[in-house]
Amino acid sequence: MKNYVAMFAIVAIALSVGTYLSSGSAQEHQTGTFHGRNIIIPESSIPRPGRINTNYFIVGSREFTPQPPPDAETPASLGCVYQLVSGPTGCPIATSTNVPTGGIGAIAIVDAGDYPTAASDLHAFSAQFGIPDADLTVVYADGTKPPVYQDWIVEEALDIEWAHAMAPKAKLFLVESVQINTDPTWRAVAVAGKLVHENGGGVVSMSWGIPEWPQEVNFDKYFTAPGVVYFAASGDFGLNFPFHPAASPNVVAVGGTYFNRDNNGNFLNEQYYTGGGGGTISPYEARPSYQNVISNIVGNFRGYPDVASDFCCAAIYLQGWGEVGGTSWGTPTMAGIVNAAGHLAKSTNQALTVIYGEYANGQAYKGPFYDITTGDPNCKTGWDICSGIGSPRTYKGK
Repeated sequence: MKNYVAMFAIVAIALSVGTYLSSGSAQEHQTGTFHGRNIIIPESSIPRPGRINTNYFIVGSREFTPQPPPDAETPASLGCVYQLVSGPTGCPIATSTNVPTGGIGAIAIVDAGDYPTAASDLHAFSAQFGIPDADLTVVYADGTKPPVYQDWIVEEALDIEWAHAMAPKAKLFLVESVQINTDPTWRAVAVAGKLVHENGGGVVSMSWGIPEWPQEVNFDKYFTAPGVVYFAASGDFGLNFPFHPAASPNVVAVGGTYFNRDNNGNFLNEQYYTGGGGGTISPYEARPSYQNVISNIVGNFRGYPDVASDFCCAAIYLQGWGEVGGTSWGTPTMAGIVNAAGHLAKSTNQALTVIYGEYANGQAYKGPFYDITTGDPNCKTGWDICSGIGSPRTYKGK
């Protein structure tokens, strides 16, 4: 088993161990900085052997505020940069107001624990940014309401708010699971796939994961519901950290990037951020046929991520406004963008065959994707383990 303390040293974020008060009880966390911002990594996002973890960090303070942080990306600012909507030159956060309006079928979010204020928080988030109210249904994967897991509530708020923001017309399911050794449970993943299939097809978003292990291939069957494309976070632990279910060939693995903005808030460029979300080559999953085009890079095994989205940092509402980062943000964002593109794929394999096909024929960087080539020596022209094919531009080819 990897040395998890050492892995965090690779992340290039200066960290220290401490505690914060959450619902009256002390919870372990790690603190540090990311791109000059003070951050808190909650206990649920600290990798531990044998359990699934979230992939987010909180910017600034755990105490949320009455107004969105001024430097937090909004649905309009991100939509503008990714050319999903029209917006002002430079797509500044303060003056970008147009938001995505698409969505089709259903989006299911799989998370652990109950989120008591999910509906009201999502309403407040939507109202702030001019997004229609969601058609949200909370589903208990095991038939009974699970306990509240404090750190997972932030994850759930992030997931439902940004999936809805990118595809507001899609029906939204929050599938809540109890925590077991593989939290959330695989049953929850099966329930999510079934719900999406029964509601016209669409996507399932999973912002969590676990370090790869030899038997993981036996669980890839859970990502095969017909008419469903599955998305998973590639992790927040830097490159060459094997992570499942992102490693599954039946899942679109989402990596993390960073928006550089000037002093006036104008978007300058997008890069990989060393130590942020990234990927690797799986030691256990065989190379799927859609990756034959990159066989010279990955050899006989699955390489990931496939695509990437902004990693830091986003506005969320959880009984107040906060700011978070991580591939836990990029995953529901990318899932929502693909859903809003309106092309209901029969499977993840079909969706990725299209994306890698565009890469193979030279069309990927003629509109659909942006090639991330800076931020780390591993970032190369074309597909790489930093950001896969790249980040989205327009709905074309999704």
